[in-house]
Amino acid sequence: MFDFRILKKSKKSGARLGVIKTSSGDIETPAFIGVATQATVKTLESKEVLETGTQALICNTFHLHLKPGEDIVAKNGGLHKFMNWSGPLMTDSGGYQIFSLGFGRDYGTGKILKEKRDEKITAGHQPRNIKIADDGVWFISPIDGKNVFIGPKESIQIQEKLGADIIFAFDECPSPIADYEYNKTALRKTHPWAKICLDTKKSKQALYGIVQGGKFKDLRMESAKFIEALPFEGFGIGGEFGNSKSSMEKMLGWVIKELPEEKPRHLLGIGQLEDIPKIIRQGVDTFDCTIPTHYARHGYAFTSHGKLDMNKSKFLRDKNILDKNCDCYVCQEHTRSYLSHLMRAREITALKLLTFHNLHFFNKMVEKVRREIENGKI
Repeated sequence: MFDFRILKKSKKSGARLGVIKTSSGDIETPAFIGVATQATVKTLESKEVLETGTQALICNTFHLHLKPGEDIVAKNGGLHKFMNWSGPLMTDSGGYQIFSLGFGRDYGTGKILKEKRDEKITAGHQPRNIKIADDGVWFISPIDGKNVFIGPKESIQIQEKLGADIIFAFDECPSPIADYEYNKTALRKTHPWAKICLDTKKSKQALYGIVQGGKFKDLRMESAKFIEALPFEGFGIGGEFGNSKSSMEKMLGWVIKELPEEKPRHLLGIGQLEDIPKIIRQGVDTFDCTIPTHYARHGYAFTSHGKLDMNKSKFLRDKNILDKNCDCYVCQEHTRSYLSHLMRAREITALKLLTFHNLHFFNKMVEKVRREIENGKI
């Protein structure tokens, strides 16, 4: 079962309230989707993740294919039973690993450049450790060094065995330093792969197509028009987003304008705290990001007063809670002094407590944005 219903559209922006119905439950949108790369949110049990207000999770197809393997997951009854998660689940396609294990690793870049780079990736250029072909991609396993091939057919077959409610078409996620011709060539792979994914899928899972095209307006619009014309249940917006957050907003505007409003839109791998209201105003319904969990494991807590580095010794003398405006149990029961001590003592309990708080904080922020849409403020 899959259905998307729009409950309210903003008169001030492209924001909208909605609900995605799946066999595993509903997702009130806009929604933050937690990242459970290897069928777990690091440091937390699934029941604890639910307590943070997280409505749905996204797992990583590539990494689960390598370990434990989709057959093991299927024999355990699929991802929901395997990880004891009762809510909706997504799996990505493995396309992001084309970037992260390829040019992203080669040049040390993320999806949004922190600074301008002189290097350019041109058409025909191949990453050092993977080979991108017309029918798919050859990876080198980071586990045992063996060659691993994933194409559109393989991606869908893996995701069907994993059993998430929402799955994604296989695509190439280009680097932010890839030039126009490279992005154009990448679309010539991604678009046929989208059709193959639709033809391959035999399950009742909802399949989202992914829009690519980099920072180039004509390619983004071409990709959006091509993907929206296919019978996908929803759409992912992927790839790189230029040199700045303002360019990201522009690119989202180009794409969303071309997508049918009656289907949900998911922004892949973007969700810095300051980005959230901006991407929701553009019309994004769901988005996933590792920021709250990744930063927590490095000792950072997100609060209504800014980001706090609990590694700093000044917090050892601070008997306040993390955030007086937060009602999570971490803020109710523990002081900054204690959390700083745990981080500085390298106790793993600190990572769990900060992860719980950060996820709760992100979800509360999105909940607030939903209320603001409902009240006509956004």
